[in-house]
Amino acid sequence: MEEGIMFGNKVLDVVFVSWFIAQFWKVITSLIKEKKMNFKRFLESGGMPSSHTSSVTSLVTAVGILNGTNSLEFAISFVFAVIVMYDAAGVRRAAGKQASILNKIANNIWNKEGVKIIEENLKELIGHTPKEVFVGAILGIGVAFIML
Repeated sequence: MEEGIMFGNKVLDVVFVSWFIAQFWKVITSLIKEKKMNFKRFLESGGMPSSHTSSVTSLVTAVGILNGTNSLEFAISFVFAVIVMYDAAGVRRAAGKQASILNKIANNIWNKEGVKIIEENLKELIGHTPKEVFVGAILGIGVAFIML
């Protein structure tokens, strides 16, 4: 395998660039919507596009380009990508919806003295819509084809 510029591995370079673009996109989107720079979005999960998906689809695409789609590495990375994408749009999205409901319940629980019992809210934006996963997939595939 040819050496990459950043990590000494072309595949890792592709994955990092894909992840970086997806996360940077979230910061820019936040700036447009909220009219302020929110650098926390760069490290947070959830939102458009799915950086988990862009990372794994860039991985599987890069492995397919470099090793062929009949290789063991492609098969392993493909199965890994499917699991990650299913988790992002299924399990983590459901957990986010449940957190939202639990936060609403917790915000209405007060003790006898009128003090809120639960102060901290659960994180709600942890999963992705199918659209966010789809856009992340297109981003990851595109980055791999452009870089390789």
